[in-house]
Amino acid sequence: MATAKAWVLKKHFEGFPKPSDFDLKKIELPKLKDGEILLESVFLSVDPYMRPYSKRDMKEGDIMIGTQVARIIESKNPAFVVGSFVVANVGWRTHFISSGKGLRALPSTWPESLPRSLALGTVGMPGLTAYFGLLEVCKIKPGDTVLVNAAAGAVGSVVGQLAKIGGCKVVGCAGSDQKVAFLKKIGFDEAFNYKTVPSLEEALHKASPDGYDCFFDNVGGEFASVAIHQMKKYGRIAVCGAISLYNDLVPQKGPYIQYPMIFKELQMEGFIVHRWINRWEEGQQALLKWVLEGKIKYHEQITEGFDNMPAAFIGMLKGENLGKAVVKV
Repeated sequence: MATAKAWVLKKHFEGFPKPSDFDLKKIELPKLKDGEILLESVFLSVDPYMRPYSKRDMKEGDIMIGTQVARIIESKNPAFVVGSFVVANVGWRTHFISSGKGLRALPSTWPESLPRSLALGTVGMPGLTAYFGLLEVCKIKPGDTVLVNAAAGAVGSVVGQLAKIGGCKVVGCAGSDQKVAFLKKIGFDEAFNYKTVPSLEEALHKASPDGYDCFFDNVGGEFASVAIHQMKKYGRIAVCGAISLYNDLVPQKGPYIQYPMIFKELQMEGFIVHRWINRWEEGQQALLKWVLEGKIKYHEQITEGFDNMPAAFIGMLKGENLGKAVVKV
């Protein structure tokens, strides 16, 4: 019998999550039945979506939602071999029993030299969000100018590099000089610190005086309200996230967007990456190939220890991570 540790939502978040909003539980797991497998989490993901989804989908006392790379340590299912690795979506827990349904094996082409944690980031859900958001929502083409905010994060950093692969000019913004330096290192044409520029409007105009064909929005709020006026005619806006709004106690009231939407004849579309779940293998293989070729570079912010899950999550929401935030068990 195995004992699992799990973080549960003790209290729904009010404003920024606090350590006291979580509770660490121990769960005794039963012996395996035929067809079942026992897995242990190796890497766990912390992502912005967990903040709004916890409010929408969870009850107090539920195990926190989330995804992990897990190793099979016992199997009574011939389809799953002990020692192999999968991506699972079973929340913040160290061990769990599965029938195998919903588990995704790492691609067979995954090389030993590549961290398996990338299956939670650049070659996982965030990378696929960038891939399908750019190709299917923004519909980028060579020569486009692409704007991305939260550009040094797990999604934004891949957006910029994929846009460069696609022959675009890329402008990114982030919340620290260290992050801006990272963006320039991975090939962004222009990058700036939105927290220190005197005027966001002027900074966006300076970075691309002719405006933007595509805006990949991870932030929402005031940034999006300013950026929409910088779009070119027939521009496309992919609304991926709204992290500037997730922790507000009082909902923000933004300016109206109808004027620029009408006069510039813009297209704005919100999306969730699971729309393309039937094409994930295609996206993963493409991302894996580009990583191995050095065309996509990655950075991971790894926190050691399952007990530090809440701290890693809170830090990520405050923008303390560079690249993908991951917890190593």
